[in-house]
Amino acid sequence: MDSTDSSGGLVVLAVDDEQPALEELAFLLNEDPRVAEVLKASDATEALRQLSARSTREHTHATMSAARAAGQPLPPASPARLADRTDIDVVFLDIRMPGLDGLELARVFSSMLQPPEVVFVTAHDDRAVDAYEVGAKDYLLKPLREERLAAALDRIISNRTTAAPAEAAPQERDEDEVIPVELAGTTKLVPRSAVRYVEAQGDYARLHTTDGSHLVRIPLSVLEDRWRDAGFVRIHRSFLVALPLVTELRLSGSGYVVRVGSGPDTAELPVSRRHTRELKDRLVRATKQAWSQR
Repeated sequence: MDSTDSSGGLVVLAVDDEQPALEELAFLLNEDPRVAEVLKASDATEALRQLSARSTREHTHATMSAARAAGQPLPPASPARLADRTDIDVVFLDIRMPGLDGLELARVFSSMLQPPEVVFVTAHDDRAVDAYEVGAKDYLLKPLREERLAAALDRIISNRTTAAPAEAAPQERDEDEVIPVELAGTTKLVPRSAVRYVEAQGDYARLHTTDGSHLVRIPLSVLEDRWRDAGFVRIHRSFLVALPLVTELRLSGSGYVVRVGSGPDTAELPVSRRHTRELKDRLVRATKQAWSQR
């Protein structure tokens, strides 16, 4: 079907170095009525050639330069140039591929003025955090289920519909980070705003929300740096809390503790001596700011 089809369907590029997986993905995409055209590529080089062939305006530097900036050069035989814009709407992309892998290829896309959306389709459930950090819109696990693919297309179409009218929309979406959580082959998306506090568990972190807890493969120190501006504060070597949810700071027999939340979901967490002063200062500043805005 021609990409200029009046139905306005999506133009999609499927990228996978395993031919059976590529053909299955292309078949499922073609079955969805919202998809106007499906292109295929078996590696990063071919994917970039496809983008170049469908470009609407050529970039001023070669694809090799963009790839090198992402940390790994393309195979030297590639003559393709990276486009500023392309009529390809979405790239469904495997992660483990020879040459540039899927994550590196997604970083190359990000240097485009208007990059296509990226959805990862992979057999590996341990790269979801990395995938969302490079801007992926979804993370699908193989074997691919038709209903899961349909949900990913729903999300893409919804984003395109809501993002177009206002320039501020992308920033607003980024204000509440979404954390992918893997459990028994299912990816659950947990918004940062739902997290009350985070507990360190070795190289992992457990996100405590009102409806349970979720283990993610990311150190507490990394979340402390990423979420500081979102109101999270370190109170102990093992705990990071959402400051707006702190309802009490009091001195107990063993030192200071904070109360997070209220009612039956209340949690009491220890505050280490080294973090007490910073916590008090942050609480005072937050209170003054709240009163000044009234």
